[in-house]
Amino acid sequence: PTPAPQPTGTGDAAVQELGQKFATLNCAPDPKTKQVANPASTADPAKPTLACGTEGDAKYILGPAEVAGTDVDEAKGVLDPQRGMWIVQLGFTDGGAKKFAATTGKLATQQQPQNQFAITLDGQVMSAPSVSSAIAGGSAEISGSFNQESATELANVLSYGALPLSFEQESTTTVTAALGGEQLHAGLIAGAIGLALVIIYLVVYYRGLSLIAIASLGVSAILTYTLMSLLGPAIGFALNLPAVCGAIVAIGITADSFIVYFERVRDEIREGRSLRPAVERGWPRARRTILVSDFVSFLAAAVLFIVTVGKVQGFAFTLGLTTLLDVVVVFLFTKPLMSLLARTKFFGGGHPWSGLDPKRLGAKPPLRRARRTSAPTEPKEA
Repeated sequence: PTPAPQPTGTGDAAVQELGQKFATLNCAPDPKTKQVANPASTADPAKPTLACGTEGDAKYILGPAEVAGTDVDEAKGVLDPQRGMWIVQLGFTDGGAKKFAATTGKLATQQQPQNQFAITLDGQVMSAPSVSSAIAGGSAEISGSFNQESATELANVLSYGALPLSFEQESTTTVTAALGGEQLHAGLIAGAIGLALVIIYLVVYYRGLSLIAIASLGVSAILTYTLMSLLGPAIGFALNLPAVCGAIVAIGITADSFIVYFERVRDEIREGRSLRPAVERGWPRARRTILVSDFVSFLAAAVLFIVTVGKVQGFAFTLGLTTLLDVVVVFLFTKPLMSLLARTKFFGGGHPWSGLDPKRLGAKPPLRRARRTSAPTEPKEA
């Protein structure tokens, strides 16, 4: 057979220049980055170029691309039971089958290593099988020193290479290593400001009752810090900016539970009841509302933790943890503390600064039952 003509348009000068670059090309991995040189990453597939193998142990002069990745219909790594070896099976589209048959027909007439064709992905040669005869029929087989992992990997390269994807860089942002620390510092400041505003609101609106809320917030903060310190090394948790955001949101969730309970108690006082009965009667109604609210918050945190990755999981973890602690603090600390303080003179007597003054709350006068007077009975005559 007549040898295939050389690619047109290259010219002697271009071929000579490509040969000089090939002689000086170093494909060995960089000692620091461990990355292999990739001179073909930006090359035109329609022109000859240089390329390196993925391991950096081989370098190639590639001719123009004859068969594109979109011409591959399917590829899979299978175990040949007859030969007891792993192979890669290829299937081509109708157009790809014709191109591959023509290309392998040309290569079969060449001597080693000119009878090889390169399988490239992102400019690197993933494999370079040799051809001994033209391959027609729309299917092919690649054999060699494959194991299951390498055969599957090459099949995946051929399959994924069939996807006509390209990426364009829209923008690039360079940040310094200190930016994360600055953001975390700013997040902690924002959390402190939010906590201070919540405390000021509680003091102005609830007066003496704010002491119970502040004490409960303090207990919740201590428990949160303790659990984060214990769980951090175990699950790899770090207090980053999203985690701080979750803690800030949790301040509002915890304060909301106190407000619900306080308002239930104040409603009972408005109905004319004293503080101790109001504390006990308002708790069942507030308890249901608190449990429903915390369940919704915990459900949202659990969904976020499951479906997200990275730093968003830190936000979800902190939100879910503080929501659970809110239930623990309200049930085991806030309610018992409220029952104890209801027995004191300051709170039980309705001091104006206690936040439970019946006059300020517009309480109704207590309900009194009138004694029933028996109707006069006439003496019976004997």
